Amino acid sequence: MTRSETGYVVYPGTKLYYELDGDGPALTLIHAGVAHLRMWDTQVATFKDRYTVVRYDERGFGQTQTEDVPYSNAGDLLHLLDHLAIDRTHLVGNSRGGSIALDFALEHPDRVRSLTLVGSGNDDPQLTPTFEEIERLWGAKDFDQVVELETQMWTDGPGQPTTRVDPQMRRKMVQWNLENYLAAQEADQVQRLDPPAVGRLGEVKVPTLVIWGRLDTSETNASGDKMAAEIPGARSHVFPDVAHMVSLEKPAEFNSLLADFLAQVDASAI
Repeated sequence: MTRSETGYVVYPGTKLYYELDGDGPALTLIHAGVAHLRMWDTQVATFKDRYTVVRYDERGFGQTQTEDVPYSNAGDLLHLLDHLAIDRTHLVGNSRGGSIALDFALEHPDRVRSLTLVGSGNDDPQLTPTFEEIERLWGAKDFDQVVELETQMWTDGPGQPTTRVDPQMRRKMVQWNLENYLAAQEADQVQRLDPPAVGRLGEVKVPTLVIWGRLDTSETNASGDKMAAEIPGARSHVFPDVAHMVSLEKPAEFNSLLADFLAQVDASAI
């Protein structure tokens, strides 16, 4: 019987919502900061026949509930894996989720089978005029406009027309991001990895695949180049006509690329 469950991992300060589907080696998917776990629907459908696919809502997102207390994103992931009795997992993270995955791989390399970083980079983007306007609108709680600007940046791609991506995908991104803001979950006291991962890429000990889109921000492109060059043995793939949300823009191509990588890692471990 294929395993399928949803639930919460409950411990002081949070109720972490998760979903699990499938059988086989564990594959954990960590969402971007402009979405929640629903962004991985296509990947779950594709991989659940070969893997135990785990996804969850980070604090401040989706159905996870949190108090405004100090916390570690990597610590939350560790609690989740322990709760599910998962000793080792393939990790896939998009954007903010990739930063969490990278931090976790540095802190707990014995729990990670492989690492796939998608559109990942600096957690703290430079304060360009766009980000300054987003901060202003956020302070005014004009979430509709915040989400529209973030959609233009992360879904359409900087300087790209709002008609570039599939309209249904764009509507989903707007909906997911707005749901996060309207839930008003305060999760501001995050404890970051010290020293940060950006200066420790050479310490990554697991097979790594770095993926990004050429239409993403210049910072994300630079981060992709840096991670591909500095993580030992890292493989990389750049999608020429895609922005930040690679797995949503090109799901078939993304899934094929990821499946090949995971199969190679699994084969090498036999």
